[in-house]
Amino acid sequence: MTVELITGYAGTPHIGSADIGAFQAGIVGPGDYALATGNQLKATMSNANTIAVQSGDAVLNGRHMHLTGTTTATVQSGTQGQKRNDLAVLRYTKNTTTGVETCSIVVLKGTPTTGAPTDPAHTTGSILDGVATHDMPLYRIPLDGITVGTLVPLFNVLKPMKDVWDSLTQSSVLFTGPYAMRVRLMRIGRIVTAVGQPSPSSSYVTGELKAVEIIPEGYRPATNGTILFVSNNGGAVSSWYIDSDGRITVRGRADKGYYQTCTGSWLTA
Repeated sequence: MTVELITGYAGTPHIGSADIGAFQAGIVGPGDYALATGNQLKATMSNANTIAVQSGDAVLNGRHMHLTGTTTATVQSGTQGQKRNDLAVLRYTKNTTTGVETCSIVVLKGTPTTGAPTDPAHTTGSILDGVATHDMPLYRIPLDGITVGTLVPLFNVLKPMKDVWDSLTQSSVLFTGPYAMRVRLMRIGRIVTAVGQPSPSSSYVTGELKAVEIIPEGYRPATNGTILFVSNNGGAVSSWYIDSDGRITVRGRADKGYYQTCTGSWLTA
């Protein structure tokens, strides 16, 4: 049992792939991930017997793989009247004699059936634990007879740290809406929360009023959102129904001179 300073001068070469792999697994996680580089390993069937995987990067249990351009692998033809699921995997292998490590794209053939097909088994076990073979599933290739269906992605794309930082950054705006009611819109990542205690400039009772005011860009809901207002005047209730384009529909009742407690939350696009 020893303590080794990996990123320190030792007088002789001493840093191996296991050192870098453990370091990278500690940062990005011990699983298998594509990175947000190149074409992110997107794939198409260039013909019925060839899957073409585009450029990108992946990390397999800490081992970094870089695909510089489109790489192809062969898919065996299907059988009339039968269905089959194949798997395109990124395969890590280590020669246990020489210690040489390699990575390639391999298509694993499934079992033909007249019923519901299942995926073929692939090699698991962690490179961090010293296994000599490890498969990262990339795509399910469904075959119905000799026809190849739509490829099904089976991997996750790891977001860069910038996206993580942006998702934690908070911003806010004080928005003046219908009847001069002002609410604070606060955004963290994609989550917008509306807070405030506005008082309308005039009383209103409406079943549905289309307002001229528009929620600012960056705070609009992806599908729809609602801000609910509850007044301290006999519990009067009104709401703003907000469309994805930021337009507001006012509903309910509010009374001038009474403050309303508002609440609302939604996801942005």
